[in-house]
Amino acid sequence: MHDLDIQVITQALAWAHEGHSTWLCTVLSTHGSSPRAPGAMLVARRGGHHVGSLSGGCVEEAFLERLDAGGFERPVTIRRYGESQEERQRFALPCGGVLEVLIEHRSPDAPWVAHLEMLQLALLGQRRLKRRVDVESGAFRACYDNVAEGPCVVRRPASADIRIGPVLRLLLAGLSPVAEACAHFAQALGHEVIVCDPRPEAREGFSAEGVTVVPQLPSTFIAAGGCHAATAVVALTHDPRIDDLAMIEAVRTEAFYIGVMGSRRTSDARATRLLRSGGLTQVDIDRIHMPIGLDIGSKAPAEIALAVVADIVRVYHGKARDAL
Repeated sequence: MHDLDIQVITQALAWAHEGHSTWLCTVLSTHGSSPRAPGAMLVARRGGHHVGSLSGGCVEEAFLERLDAGGFERPVTIRRYGESQEERQRFALPCGGVLEVLIEHRSPDAPWVAHLEMLQLALLGQRRLKRRVDVESGAFRACYDNVAEGPCVVRRPASADIRIGPVLRLLLAGLSPVAEACAHFAQALGHEVIVCDPRPEAREGFSAEGVTVVPQLPSTFIAAGGCHAATAVVALTHDPRIDDLAMIEAVRTEAFYIGVMGSRRTSDARATRLLRSGGLTQVDIDRIHMPIGLDIGSKAPAEIALAVVADIVRVYHGKARDAL
């Protein structure tokens, strides 16, 4: 999903440099089932050229058809797809799904180019932005946003706030069967995955395409700036020399999720140890998810990994446990 966001903004910027007017579409909200979540983007220009996705098919076709017919000339249009039974059948939106889409018609002028460049840097870098679009005038601006978790889109009567930022980074502090399963789940979700482990015997035999393996202590990597606000740090080795040191460094960063595996008894003992000898405060301890993951009765490594990754996604989207 996040890789697609980069493609959308990069293409929008390329078309703007070439002098093309473009239409940037963003899903503001969904009701019922929908293939794409709020924040999903598509950029298009007349002639059927487009990059990105709003629903996975028919909504895009309807939008492009109207665009080529001369529609969406206003700076900003709010279009709701799937409100009628006929539209739900036409667009193949399941379970009564409705999409509310923000459609921005932008000229390739200097302010828009500068805005796109700022968004591209945010997606490729380590800073998060909040876009604010006035739905009446079409005015837009962006400011830095240091909060990683929470809703991607906040809709107000006169404006929409859209959060843009780097791909979620999963930093695995040490390798284990659970960590390996986490890496595969996170990759399937489009997350950046980094594994830190100084042990040659642990790294031997591990390989996953697209996963960065760093042969050093996770705590060293974290202390050197390996975390940003969209980073989840998880320690899953049961080795205090790796897990505890990673926790000590992780709480000093902006990482939105910090967790370590262990039973309730092990977690209580770790908390006491980190308070007494690790130099952590109770506020630091409260940031650490331990025991880690959702309580779904997990036993096998893949089940535990599923619980861990699901909990990371929950926190990233600002969903409370009691709201599940």
